[in-house]
Amino acid sequence: MPADEEYEGGPDRLAEKMDELDEQLAEQRAEALRAGLADYDLDEDDAALLAGLTQGEGGIEFLPALPVVAIVGRPNVGKSALVNRILGRREAVVEDTPGVTRDRVTYKAEWADRRFSLVDTGGWEPDAKGIDRSVAAQAEIAIDLCDVVLFVVDAIVGATSTDEHVVKLLRKSGKPVFLVANKIDDFRQEPEIAALWSLGLGEPYPTSAVHGRGVADLLDAVLEKLPSISAVAKYEIGGPRRVAILGRPNVGKSSLLNMAAGEERVVVNELAGTTRDPVDSVVELGGKLWRLVDTAGIRRRVHLQQGADFYASLRTSAALEKAEVAVVVLDVSESISEQDVRIIDLVLESGRSLVLAFNKWDRLNDIDLENADRRRYLEREIEQDLAHVTWAPRVNISAKTGRHFDKLVPALETALENWDRRIPTGKFNAFLAELIAEHPHPLRGGKQPRILFGTQASTRPPTFVLFTTGFLDPGYRRFIQRRLRELYEFDGTPIVINMRVREKRSH
Repeated sequence: MPADEEYEGGPDRLAEKMDELDEQLAEQRAEALRAGLADYDLDEDDAALLAGLTQGEGGIEFLPALPVVAIVGRPNVGKSALVNRILGRREAVVEDTPGVTRDRVTYKAEWADRRFSLVDTGGWEPDAKGIDRSVAAQAEIAIDLCDVVLFVVDAIVGATSTDEHVVKLLRKSGKPVFLVANKIDDFRQEPEIAALWSLGLGEPYPTSAVHGRGVADLLDAVLEKLPSISAVAKYEIGGPRRVAILGRPNVGKSSLLNMAAGEERVVVNELAGTTRDPVDSVVELGGKLWRLVDTAGIRRRVHLQQGADFYASLRTSAALEKAEVAVVVLDVSESISEQDVRIIDLVLESGRSLVLAFNKWDRLNDIDLENADRRRYLEREIEQDLAHVTWAPRVNISAKTGRHFDKLVPALETALENWDRRIPTGKFNAFLAELIAEHPHPLRGGKQPRILFGTQASTRPPTFVLFTTGFLDPGYRRFIQRRLRELYEFDGTPIVINMRVREKRSH
C-alpha cells in the first residue's frame, strides 16, 4: 500500500468483540502494556503523559494554550526578519502550522526556557491606495488573537500616517504593546529613535532584526509581560456554551443570527466588548442559554481577492478562538465553493466541534426542473467536496422562514457532547489489539511497525496518542480513525491521532 493510499480493511467482528469486553480485564491488560514501555526510550513529555494517566480519568492534565505574541507593522519594516531572528537564535522548536491561507503563519518559539506562539501577519502586501485601512485592519485582527503585540516600525523612515493609525487601535486595546524601532544597525543610528516617543507607546526598543542587535533585550522585556497561559485561548468554565456562526458573505449568517435572537426567543443580554470586540449575544434556544460569538467581521474588508481571504480567515480564527462549536452556514442555492471548504478546514485546524447548516433549503422545494437538478448536484458536491467531514451533523434549514430551526440545537448538543467524549485506556487498547489482529499494518521493507500502547491524552477535541515502533502509514492512521468513529460516538467532532515512535533501549 503506497503511504498516502487509503487502507480499506474489509469486514471484521470488532463491534461484537468490543461489546463482549470485560472492562476490568481490559484495564489490567492496558496497565501491563503501559509498564512494558519502560523498555523503550521515552522522553519527558511521554513520562508526563503516562504519569497523568495513573491519576485516573478525571486526573489527566490538559496542556494549557501557549501565550501568543503577534508581530504587526507596515510592509517592509522587517517583520519577517524579526520572526526569523526570534526563531533562529536558540534553534527554537519551529512548527509551521500551515494556515488555510499562506498569509498567517503561527510558529512555536522559545526564549529563556519559555515557549510561546509567534504569529507573523506579514507576507501580504496591500496596494498603496488601501494601505492605511489594510494595515489597520490587520493590526486589529492581530490584537484580537494575541496576548502581547510587537509593533514594528522602520526607525530610519520614521513614523508614517499609517503607523499613527495603527497606534490608535493599539492604545485602545489595553494589551501590552512593544514598540520595535527596527533597522538600527549600529549606535550611530540610535538618535533616530527619539522621534518615535511621539507615538505615545512608551519606550522604543532599538533593534536590528537582520543583525540581531537589541533583540535579546526586547525578548527579555516581552517575557516579563507575557502570561504563562494564553488569555486569548482560555476556556471559561461553565456558562452558556459558545457557538460561532461562520460562512462566506451572503450565505445567510445574519438571518440565522436574527432568527436565533428574534422576538420569539429571549435575548438575555448584549455583552458589549471593547470597541474592536464584536458583540456576543446570549440567546435562549431549545430551553437553554447559548452564547453566539459574533463574527460580523467576516466580510470583505478590502477589494483585493487575496486580502479579503486573508481577513476572512483571520476573523474566522479569532471567532474560533472564543468558540467551542462552529456552525458553518452553506447556501444550497449555490455550488459549494473553495471558500466554503476553506472555512470548514479552519474549523478542523482549530479543533472545534462542527455542525453544517445548509441554508435556503426552502428554495429547493420550489417545484421546478432547475431546482430538481440543483438538488442532485448538491448531493454530488457534498459527496466530493465535504467527504472529509461526513461525520459532521447536517441540518437543512431556512434561516428566513425558520424551517427546521429546531433541529439546530440537538445537532449542537451532539457535537459538544462528543467533543468531550473520553474512551477509557483499557477499552482503547482492547480496540487497538482487536483491530490490529484483524487488520495488521502492511509490511514496510520487511518490517511491520507495532503499536505498543495507546491512550486518550485529552478531549476538546478527542486526542489519542499511539506509542509505536515505527511510522504508521497515513492511510492506516485514517483507517484507525474511521473504525473509532464507527464504534464510538464521535459525530460532530474532529479526532486527532498522534504518534510517538520509540526505539527499544539498548541494554
